[in-house]
Amino acid sequence: MAGRASPANRFVRVLLKSAEIMSGKDVGKLRKTHYFYAVEIPRAQKELLHERAQEWRKVLSFKSWVHHDDYHITLAFLGNAPEKNLLRSRQLVREALAGKKSFPLVINHLGFFGRKEAPRVFWAGVEENEALFVLREAVYSACTEAGFSLETRPFRPHLTLARTWTGNEKFSGEHLREQDSLREDPISFRVKKVILYQTRPEGIPRYQPVASFPLS
Repeated sequence: MAGRASPANRFVRVLLKSAEIMSGKDVGKLRKTHYFYAVEIPRAQKELLHERAQEWRKVLSFKSWVHHDDYHITLAFLGNAPEKNLLRSRQLVREALAGKKSFPLVINHLGFFGRKEAPRVFWAGVEENEALFVLREAVYSACTEAGFSLETRPFRPHLTLARTWTGNEKFSGEHLREQDSLREDPISFRVKKVILYQTRPEGIPRYQPVASFPLS
């Protein structure tokens, strides 16, 4: 009959439609946006740390190095946040930080997460500072009240520099001792803002500010 598709043609159409649906799902996964609250690192200090990272990069073999515009200290990771909860968290964080004062912070050592012979994360750490932990608790509690289930591991403030060791030899503590110029020449700044960031999986830099919460 005229206009009637053959079984073979119908089968091809089904395959094409399935491929289209799966492709759409894959694209959706790639474009999924995550959100997190973090301490803003001032531009000048990002540049100083980037200069150090360029030197470390020459001798430390990691798969990927973080763009310096993405340096931050995470306070609360929200993940793929529903709009209602996200808006509520912004309101509660703003209330929680009202009247909180800015404070000094010092980036003063290097460290890593993961296996000591093959770290998954290489980072710069900060000196112990009670004001930072108070700030984190305020943001964390506000996000919990907004309906987010946050990770419960102890807070270890740091700035991620690189990921996934790829060196031919095992990583060792000697690598850190040899390269840790931050202990003798730390980088200081004043914490003046908390920023809500959203991720851009395919963007460079990857993290885009969504909202700013200044300290007094």
